[in-house]
Amino acid sequence: MTQTTPESPVRRQRAQLKVRTLRTDNWWLAPLLTFLGLSSFLVYGVWAIFDGSYYYAPSEYIAPFSSPCLATSCPEGARFLGLAPFGDWYALPPGLLILGLPGGFRLTCYYYRKSYYRSFWLSPPACSVQEPHGKYTGETRFPLIVQNIHRYFFYAAILIGLILAYDAVLALIHTPTGLGTWILILNAVLINLYTLSCHSCRHITAGRLNHFSRHPVRYRAWTFVSKLNAKHQPLAWASMFSVMGADFYVRLVAKGIVNFPFA
Repeated sequence: MTQTTPESPVRRQRAQLKVRTLRTDNWWLAPLLTFLGLSSFLVYGVWAIFDGSYYYAPSEYIAPFSSPCLATSCPEGARFLGLAPFGDWYALPPGLLILGLPGGFRLTCYYYRKSYYRSFWLSPPACSVQEPHGKYTGETRFPLIVQNIHRYFFYAAILIGLILAYDAVLALIHTPTGLGTWILILNAVLINLYTLSCHSCRHITAGRLNHFSRHPVRYRAWTFVSKLNAKHQPLAWASMFSVMGADFYVRLVAKGIVNFPFA
């Protein structure tokens, strides 16, 4: 056991286990499924973002991975609020413009950190299971110290959630009976619920209050967000698959693979 005194710094060291684990259950299944799920999202996301075609359908559907579309190279109906602030010079896929906002939010999310630390880095792969790393520095050094900017990505994620909600309402106005409309609506709801269930959102609403009785509105907001926060993990997965599904469906409609009345 490491001995420390008030004058000596605490030495951080991994527990030394002689066996990998004493667990007899299928502890490896959860990190494996998490690895496969997150990998599918990464593979699809990279393909969708770099695919600069078939992200907009005339039924006012725009693929979530390409929204908002902010350049004149975007189809006129796909431009957010009809604007093209990036002008003619930008000709790359529109998803590259906003990649860092929702991507950064999910990458620094508290739940996703646990997920990919365990499934990709095996740090640790599961409770009571030995890991291959000899040192432990937490998130105190570069690059993991950058995880602390999660709150600022939260503000950007709120903006992206509102844009996706706008896209869903636009689809509802133009194609109220289309299946794609309701897929986009469901995706916007899940994305915004996931964003609001964030730990940072819970802290922002009332994290520094000492007396809830003096701030009844913020207390009610904190209570609502706290209930969502308890479901942060399932909302993270549901919104991840919903945004992939909505994006893929819009591309199927744009390519003519799915046609009315089903679109």
